[in-house]
Amino acid sequence: MAAFRDIEEVSQGLLSLLGANRAEAQQRRLLGRHEQVVERLLETQDGAEQQLRQEAGLTRELEELKEIEADLERQEKEVDEDTTVTIPSAVYVAQLYHQISKIEWDYECEPGMIKGIHHGPSVAQPIHLDSTQLSRKFISDYLWSLVDTEW
Repeated sequence: MAAFRDIEEVSQGLLSLLGANRAEAQQRRLLGRHEQVVERLLETQDGAEQQLRQEAGLTRELEELKEIEADLERQEKEVDEDTTVTIPSAVYVAQLYHQISKIEWDYECEPGMIKGIHHGPSVAQPIHLDSTQLSRKFISDYLWSLVDTEW
């Protein structure tokens, strides 16, 4: 019987050790889970901080864009006001030049070229001058020579 008691004591000791080992293993598992949760929380916190930084940056950018939009609207209003005064006077001047010179300009010609048609007293004459080859004085003199001096 003493042997059974010894075996029973050893068994009880082994069971208590196994219980301690299970508690330790469970504690390790819980600690691992805790570390995972903490890791996820830190990742979530980092993500939230990054989103807050992005939101702050986007808010600043939105404010800048609103300022640019307001500036563009102000400039557009100024241009509209200018064109209501400038365009009619420019049209008047262009019509006056056309009536005096009787030259119909080709505004779609390539840069550096001066093209048009002079409607003289007897015949229409094409104008085709290359401003890169001819001096401004020559071009001016030539165009003035086309203007009829008889009123």
